[in-house]
Amino acid sequence: MKALLPGLLVWIAWAALPVRSAGSVAPVADVPFPQPVSRQFPNHPDLGEVRFLKLVVDRDDRVHVLTDRGVCVLVDGRLALDRTYRPLAGKVARDITLAGGEVFYLFDREFLCNGYSGRLVATLPQSDFHAFAVGPNLNALLVSPTNAVLFQEPRFLPLKAGSLGIEKVYTGPDSFYTLSPTAIHKLRGDRLEPFHMDSGLTALAFRTNMIYVGTRHGYYGLDPRTGRQILPPQERLPWTEVTSLAVATNGVWVGTTRGVFLHAGIGMIRYFAGRRWLKDDHVIDLQPDSHGDLYVLTQTGLNQIAFPRMTLEEKARYYERKIRERHIRYGFCAELRLRTPGDPATAEKIDTDNDGTWSSYYLASQAFHFAVTGEPEPLRHAWETFSTLERLQELTGLEGFPARSFERAGFKVSDPERWRPAQDTRWEWKGDTSSDEITAQTFAHAVLYETCARTPEEKARVARNYTRIVDHILRHNLYLVGPDGQPTLWGRWHPDYVNSYPPTIFDRRLNSAEIVSFLQLAFHMTGKPVYRETAYELLLKHGYLQNITNSMANIRYTPGHVYQGHDMGDVWNHSDDLLAFVTYWTLHRFAFNEDLRRLYAAAILDHWNIERIERNPLWNFVLASTGAKEYDMIGALWTLRLWPLDLITWDVRNSHRLDLVRLQPNFRRQETRSLLPPTERPMMRWNGNPFQLDGGNGGRTELAGDEFLLPYWMGRYLRLIGPPATATPGPTPAPTPAANPAARRR
Repeated sequence: MKALLPGLLVWIAWAALPVRSAGSVAPVADVPFPQPVSRQFPNHPDLGEVRFLKLVVDRDDRVHVLTDRGVCVLVDGRLALDRTYRPLAGKVARDITLAGGEVFYLFDREFLCNGYSGRLVATLPQSDFHAFAVGPNLNALLVSPTNAVLFQEPRFLPLKAGSLGIEKVYTGPDSFYTLSPTAIHKLRGDRLEPFHMDSGLTALAFRTNMIYVGTRHGYYGLDPRTGRQILPPQERLPWTEVTSLAVATNGVWVGTTRGVFLHAGIGMIRYFAGRRWLKDDHVIDLQPDSHGDLYVLTQTGLNQIAFPRMTLEEKARYYERKIRERHIRYGFCAELRLRTPGDPATAEKIDTDNDGTWSSYYLASQAFHFAVTGEPEPLRHAWETFSTLERLQELTGLEGFPARSFERAGFKVSDPERWRPAQDTRWEWKGDTSSDEITAQTFAHAVLYETCARTPEEKARVARNYTRIVDHILRHNLYLVGPDGQPTLWGRWHPDYVNSYPPTIFDRRLNSAEIVSFLQLAFHMTGKPVYRETAYELLLKHGYLQNITNSMANIRYTPGHVYQGHDMGDVWNHSDDLLAFVTYWTLHRFAFNEDLRRLYAAAILDHWNIERIERNPLWNFVLASTGAKEYDMIGALWTLRLWPLDLITWDVRNSHRLDLVRLQPNFRRQETRSLLPPTERPMMRWNGNPFQLDGGNGGRTELAGDEFLLPYWMGRYLRLIGPPATATPGPTPAPTPAANPAARRR
């Protein structure tokens, strides 16, 4: 574990570090970090029905698994019966153990080792030994239901033990130990003497100065010399029914009937459970290898939790490859439906309610990527997805009205009642377009215009597509109007709608910021006075500036304000946080003047102060783009580094955990005092509640990875995150409008 723990403990400790100091201006170096990943090994078909019993990892990191059908090893990534030593093939071992890095086998009539040139073979004096351990001097302690013997070559010495009900035998640093459900015995001379008594004992692990004792209600530590308890009972754990223990350099791995966790100190726990990490949660045994990776044996087979080191850029490129391999649908960045849970080979690219929204964020990530590195691939990807945004308007036949999604006729999946045939009857498009789509597309158009539109023709193309949307909204009196001639459910920015909300409901602030940002961007692209004049009318005459600068501290539980069947003030809408922060990018970046920019920056900081506990890199980097120094770089990196590589929506359960401090039900739906790492939370996008303890859909969908790519490449673009140490720097990004106000007009 020495190879792993220094980095892993830093990984754990990030949770406790403060926000980045105001004086920090240099980009954070992108250094390699341990990225937890799961490997779940299939069983060879020949195994059939099998019961897994024990796990050992030898000095060459070969894995050996004891089963009721024989000893298994990993062969070509599968767990299979070990037939390599022909004299042992077909024989079923009673137990296996490790000594000097070599594997020892206990059979009915003998115990032996294939190491040491095969010299160690001992014929047993009886056939009912079921457990044993081998010491560093190759002595061995063997136990049966009725007695125990000590092997000192060539003799077996009977021990004074009696019927102890021993289940497991261990080699400690100073002697042999045995374990039964009610007692630990220690070998002293020719006697197994009582060392410690308790109930529900399940496992032992050894450090030089500590014996860890696992029980059905947690674990504790004993002094190996005296048996005195020196580590108090550890019960504030994810789960307390301990099945196995393994010592790490500065902590202990704990296997339970509900997953495995690393306990490295008070409040320093990392929990691995559910199908994201394990084939099943009932841990039978666990062992680290020489690299610090952990093998975990569960009821259904063998797993590995590995910690390869990678940089943030390497992680980003992993997601980008995955997206190009299986997530691009007509230029959309698509969610996958998995016909077999967890198996991408059974994936179908399906439409979802917000294809244009999520694809806009992918587009922006690729535009930032191009601006940072100058590579041609992300430039091509950004324009490809932009072409899809253009087609969202083309297929509706309504000037400036974008669809949510489109698909070939007869293959739609989500909300079939919202779909309409296109003029080209081979296609259908999804309507009832929301403010979510317009806000996300505004952000995408702004980033593409700033980073990738390098010629007048390209800038005109982006401006033309975007201003058609804004002109549609202006023509329809600040509403987004669908083919039925009525405003869509959420596409509403008229003062009659916006100001109908009390200042305690966030929609009033959000929708005000949205429409002003739309108009500012349209003015930035075209210089047409109508956009600026309309924006100022809203800001000053209709109170939208006051709405935007209304403190988030005023947003509170306001039930009873019902809009079309929706109670708008009964809970905090985390989706609105995403809409707000991508809106803030364009709101601040393309402000009409410096006075407005200062007011917007203060409003963004005000919102971030409410959200800072979430350690969201997107929120933090949008705040940093305003020039603020208060953003939480440590928290942003913590989230990016701990974002799972596996984006399948496995079921995740944390509500049973005993180590979490719960909060009473509240408006924000924050269930715990502290935020769990992304590796331990249900898989969700930035519009989800990160404090939600349980979630998932059984592994039936896979997200793409744009959730990581957008904040990462934004952080690179803003020079908050540096390139990997060996990377070749890309071109310098263009000046931001905030730094070069004159560049904001054509």
